[in-house]
Amino acid sequence: MKVLVADDARSSLQLISAYIEEAGHQAVTAADGMAAVEQFKRERPDLVLLDVEMPRLNGIEAARKICRLCEQQHDWVPIVFLSSLSQSKHIVEGIEAGGDDYLTKPVDPTVLNAKLKAMQRIADMRARLETVNRQLKEMAENDGLTGIANRRRFNNVLIREFRRAARNQNHLSMLLLDIDHFKSFNDTHGHQTGDDCLRAVAQTMSDSVRRGGDMVARYGGEEFAVILPETDLPSAMIVAENIRSNVAEMNVDVGHSILSVTVSCGAASIAPSSSECLDQHINNLIERADQGLYQAKEKGRNRVQCIE
Repeated sequence: MKVLVADDARSSLQLISAYIEEAGHQAVTAADGMAAVEQFKRERPDLVLLDVEMPRLNGIEAARKICRLCEQQHDWVPIVFLSSLSQSKHIVEGIEAGGDDYLTKPVDPTVLNAKLKAMQRIADMRARLETVNRQLKEMAENDGLTGIANRRRFNNVLIREFRRAARNQNHLSMLLLDIDHFKSFNDTHGHQTGDDCLRAVAQTMSDSVRRGGDMVARYGGEEFAVILPETDLPSAMIVAENIRSNVAEMNVDVGHSILSVTVSCGAASIAPSSSECLDQHINNLIERADQGLYQAKEKGRNRVQCIE
């Protein structure tokens, strides 16, 4: 655990730092409140120990600044005040400023070590909670079968990219793709093989779309969607054709044989001048991509069609 210690008394600062190092933690030091805030920005410690009485900026004000920095980053770092002043008003003022605990000086190494252990438990618990929250977010935004973005995430990203396109006066394109004759594929080879096919198509599509801002999503069933920011219709058609070609060359290994599938694709593009009537414009973009997909199927499948 990285611990920031701020104290204007050099002997006290060195002693507390030594206690922290002996307990197996890393100590980062500051000689006043202003330096403590700068060290906090630079080092991002797991725990802060602040002396209350310091020059330039006292511990109470330093705690307020550190708490504001944490709020800006949606984070929390525990703050423990150090002071020879044990009156209740100082304790209350420190807690109200964002402090989480209090140690009287001179610091007892046994008590300090106990506080460090308690804060380490809190840090470990927060790390586990962050991991769980990250996993829950991934589950909420990604398709469980293919691992790519799901419909919900697609909708959110499409709205965000539409607004960005309007703000920057850029094109925004999207593709809708459907695996040809997938129901027959499923009926013939079984749902497990069908799932393998969906995963393979999703992976091939993701490999075919290489720009960082582009996004491949499972739109529903055997249907997929691609968001292409800063892309006009001719460029979107090139991406779509690349995906179609790569899927057609893809092999689906079903154990006893190698199968292949194709996709039909509809493409559409928009160059919004403002974010007004956002829902209407987005629905129109999706409808035109869907019309292109319908035309691709009507014209024999395994092809790309666009709607101007």
